[in-house]
Amino acid sequence: MFGDLFEEDYSSVSNYQYGKEKTLKNETLEPPAPREFTNLSGIRNQGGTCYLNSLLQTLHFTPEFREALFSLGPEELGSFEDKDKPDAKVRIIPLQLQRLFAQLLVLDQDAASTADLTDSFGWTSNEEMRQHDVQELNRILFSALETSLVGTSGHDLINRLYHGTVVNQVVCKECKNVSEKQEDFLDLTVAVKNVSGLEDALWTMFVEEEVFDSNNLYHCGTCDRLVKATKSAKLRKLPPFLTVSLLRFNFDFVKRERYKETSCYTFPLRINLKPFCEQSDLDDLEYVYDLFSVIIHKGGCYGGHYHVYIKDVDHLGNWQFQEEESKPVVNLKDLQNEEEIDDDPLIILKAILLQEENNIIPVDQLGQKLLKKTGMSWNKKYRKQYGPLRKFLQLHSQIFLLSSDESTVSLLKNGSLQAESDFQRNDQHIFKTFTSKSPGLNDKTSCPHWFDINDSKVQPIKEKDIERQFQGKESAYMLFYRKSQLQRPPEAQANPRYGVPRHLLSEMDAANIELQIKRAEWDSTNNNLELHLHLGPHYHFFSGALHPVVSQAESVWDLTFDKRKTLGDLRQSIFQLLEFWEGDMVLSVAKFVPAGLHVYQPLDGDDLTLWEMEIADGEDLFVWNGVEVGGIQIPTGNDCEPLLISVLQLATSSEGDKCQQLIESPHVFPSNAQMGEVLTTLAVPMGVLFINATDPAEEENWVAIPREDLKKTFRELGLGNHSSVLVQDSRDDNSVLPKQGKWFTGMSEISWLQVQNLCELESEEKQVKISATVNTVVFDIRIKAIKELKLMKELAENSCLRPINRNGKLLCPVPDSYTLKEAELKMGSSLGLCPGKAPTSSQLFLFFTVGSDVQPGTEMEIIVEETVSVGDCLKLMLEKSGLPGDTWHLRKMDWCYEAGEPLREEDAALRELAIHSGDTLLLMEGKLPPPGFLRVPVWWYQPGGPTGHWKSPVQMNGTPSPGGVCRPASTHGADLHGEVSLRFLGDLEISEDATVAELKSQAMTLSPSSELVLPSPTFLRAWTMEGQRPSRLLRANQQQLKEYKLGRKTEICLEPLEKEENLGPLDVVLRTQMRLPGERAYAPCMDLVWDTTRGWTASSLRQQVAYFCSLPVEKIEIAKYFPEKFEWLPISSWNQQLTKRKKKKKQDNLQGAPYYLKDGDTIGIKNLLVEDDEDFSTVRDDLGKETQKQLALGKKSQALHVPSSDLFSGTKTPGQPRAPEASLSIHVRSFR
Repeated sequence: MFGDLFEEDYSSVSNYQYGKEKTLKNETLEPPAPREFTNLSGIRNQGGTCYLNSLLQTLHFTPEFREALFSLGPEELGSFEDKDKPDAKVRIIPLQLQRLFAQLLVLDQDAASTADLTDSFGWTSNEEMRQHDVQELNRILFSALETSLVGTSGHDLINRLYHGTVVNQVVCKECKNVSEKQEDFLDLTVAVKNVSGLEDALWTMFVEEEVFDSNNLYHCGTCDRLVKATKSAKLRKLPPFLTVSLLRFNFDFVKRERYKETSCYTFPLRINLKPFCEQSDLDDLEYVYDLFSVIIHKGGCYGGHYHVYIKDVDHLGNWQFQEEESKPVVNLKDLQNEEEIDDDPLIILKAILLQEENNIIPVDQLGQKLLKKTGMSWNKKYRKQYGPLRKFLQLHSQIFLLSSDESTVSLLKNGSLQAESDFQRNDQHIFKTFTSKSPGLNDKTSCPHWFDINDSKVQPIKEKDIERQFQGKESAYMLFYRKSQLQRPPEAQANPRYGVPRHLLSEMDAANIELQIKRAEWDSTNNNLELHLHLGPHYHFFSGALHPVVSQAESVWDLTFDKRKTLGDLRQSIFQLLEFWEGDMVLSVAKFVPAGLHVYQPLDGDDLTLWEMEIADGEDLFVWNGVEVGGIQIPTGNDCEPLLISVLQLATSSEGDKCQQLIESPHVFPSNAQMGEVLTTLAVPMGVLFINATDPAEEENWVAIPREDLKKTFRELGLGNHSSVLVQDSRDDNSVLPKQGKWFTGMSEISWLQVQNLCELESEEKQVKISATVNTVVFDIRIKAIKELKLMKELAENSCLRPINRNGKLLCPVPDSYTLKEAELKMGSSLGLCPGKAPTSSQLFLFFTVGSDVQPGTEMEIIVEETVSVGDCLKLMLEKSGLPGDTWHLRKMDWCYEAGEPLREEDAALRELAIHSGDTLLLMEGKLPPPGFLRVPVWWYQPGGPTGHWKSPVQMNGTPSPGGVCRPASTHGADLHGEVSLRFLGDLEISEDATVAELKSQAMTLSPSSELVLPSPTFLRAWTMEGQRPSRLLRANQQQLKEYKLGRKTEICLEPLEKEENLGPLDVVLRTQMRLPGERAYAPCMDLVWDTTRGWTASSLRQQVAYFCSLPVEKIEIAKYFPEKFEWLPISSWNQQLTKRKKKKKQDNLQGAPYYLKDGDTIGIKNLLVEDDEDFSTVRDDLGKETQKQLALGKKSQALHVPSSDLFSGTKTPGQPRAPEASLSIHVRSFR
């Protein structure tokens, strides 16, 4: 009946993809995004499968169904590898459901795909685009599962969990004979029309009796005649899970059309079915059911969209709200107590500390736990009343004890006793309040965790939100209840791996690793820049610009580079490419202009990334010594950009006389050159210059340049490339101007500015246009605007003009004494007439905001003297923003609209630090480390089981010590198949003059690492961190930290060693792995320290590896592993060729292309005495490459990805033609 009845309403679907992850062959498919903050995975819509997604999510969040399916192993279901064998019995549908559920539980992606599952149904792309009725799907899917599981231990899975029994009875009133008929049900179908709710419908079905009398008598078989009788129905057997289908769709026989019943239909969160059951002698709890899923239909009877509200029984998701605080439902008395607790931070902080081991915790983590407990941060909830957190702890020193560096806090003994007594008094209520706000606490009294799962999108909701689905076009369509007596084991709580078979866990773990690799590869691909390097020695300077000596192809090298790397990295790479380069190397931004190549600003700041420096893709960079090219000093910068000017003169006849014919010749002049340079170049000392001021819609007009304007530059007069300048000797009487154009004597073209009334005073006009020239004074414009806006004259003394940018933001006020030219205001600009005086020439107008999250329009404004110190400016801003305390500092916002370097010198004047009017300063919380000191986060790094490493006596199994966080991460090319663990030790404040050895020594004193017993710091290896993995090795123990140029965002990780290590400046640490003979696998990795004194050559490395392995050098082969590509690149017969436009000699240097060898890389070793093939790859590499290939091509590349919202617009109306109805089916092989 419902074939095409429920076509997808794509207006309610947000950018879902059409097809089953299909793409063209030549397109690179972006890997799926990781899970969002809810930590739950959605399901991608294939075009019309939202009904399927809603039902699958309901089954997935039915743990008993999911785990019963997981309990069926490959010995019963078969395996995917055998599915194409003709005699194999592979139950493909249960296998695909198992895999889908495992992906929803374990795989780190925001949404799973049902493409393989719908393929196992035998559905075509048409089926995937056609939406069906979810109630119909529920019955057909369960029928298909029952057929698929015949002959297995799960043959009764559906019957055991979902089948119930209804008994219909007819009682004869004459002989009292009872005639009964028993029916099984998979779901209860209940009426909606003219019914107030579910309980009302059940009462009608199972309590009220139907009477047969008068003209409607019943034929009794015992009496053998028509008699009076009563008919009733009762629930005889209740299933563990009760499914209720609501009859929302009906047919109007008068209008002869379908319609959706949208009236109010209530249903309870908990229902007692005892009144509707045949037997009622059991315990009442046997009849109590809890709602756990509501499938919702949005739209009408001819189109719509499904999504589902689901209760997270096992607390697998992160149930917290990003914007508003989650408040539990309590009675008035509880509400009053809760407000008292929330208003008293002393009780909450003591309660948190009592839960910590030894009642001690880092202050930073105390703030984080407060956020988790209350749902709001200290700054947002308590700062205004109580001040900063550390100050609050200091004021209550009789209870809290801060460490000397104020990094940790503990409870004093007497405070602990007092806190414990307070805690016991409030224990029950505090945790009733907290658990409802924190998804991490699995207390039975906590609020139910409900989520709205809408295809790929998962959002937390509150239980009261379910009431919104009682009625309307978006309303409940199917209800799912579970027996309240069903209890989940404690180990299943917040544990998504619980019950998942080991082989599926292994498959998902491998898929997660591959996802990380693909995301890293995608990230790298999308962060590469194509740079064009122009080599200075290949250019010469003439006609005002740079030109290639030979050809453009010979002078330009193309380089692909990662924009996340620093300028210093780029410079080092170019040094390695240009062996012939000697002396300093300066990289400058260049640009092709009509006159040739021009060099602009040099690139400074080797610690800045190319992204931070706003280097664009395809940027031209000039590589030179920064001074001269070919012995000629090169002018650089925007001011002296060369302009190609067309100069017109009267032609000279062969006799030397002037003709009436104009000749045109190109000339190049710097844009900052004076106009008089034209006369000097042409040797016309007494000439007159004219510039073409022709409007495209008008006749040609020439404007004469006054003699006094000849000292103005080309740019000041508005000339650009291809501008025309006419030169006439003033002593020559012949002139072509009267014939060819109009004669003008000046250049003062009049234009206008727009002034808006922003003085909050009523006026007839909101804005006016004021005529002005570039030399008009701002004061005159302001007074004229006040008059034309008919505002009070008092504003003349207390108002200012502020430019308005294209986003509507008010910029810094313009001083009254400036001309429009000095204020750099363009004609046609918008100005705001605002109250308040503009800053004087000795004052600064500054924007400032609190924190680094700058929202447009939220900045505050302040005017200060430019001689004011940083400290005094900070006090003024704190006072204006109403922030107490002294633990603040200022940072200047950089060009990326992010927090730049802090203003460390509190006594320095703003003018000395190059702070200008219009700059934005950021008020940041926290004291700065003293000058010359760094605050460095330190991590503990342990590779996943390589031999040759020191074994810590501490259990590094992922259990963090107080203040520690343990994370698994991929090795930095270290362990081919292993993992590394990273545990946070703490922040270290250390001098920039300290050495690496001192850094290691001080790091060992951090509280979480005090348990680690190491003989000396030389048993540690220090790396910088990048992307949660080791990056650069700090090799020299006696080298100062400032020589490494560690930025303010640098993090350090320490790796324990078995032996003492003192690396030299030319030592390189490599991870070597010996290939196992006869197996496509490797032994655990061993560290090799390679001395590159003899050079970074292949022969040197081969000799070192051979000595390390005690093998003849001619009997080994080595290769470097590229984990992101799953490829090995042999180094044995190595040959490197620069792939640049200019071919250079072959160079034997492993630092360059194609190896780019560095510390931490993995080197595979093959013993040719026992194995002589050329293959270095492993089985895992094959799987990785195949997965990459599948991901790139897509499963069915002939279909395009298009947003499903583009396929249909809105819901179909009855007037539109509709496709014929098609039945829903799932094809299952016979296993009987």
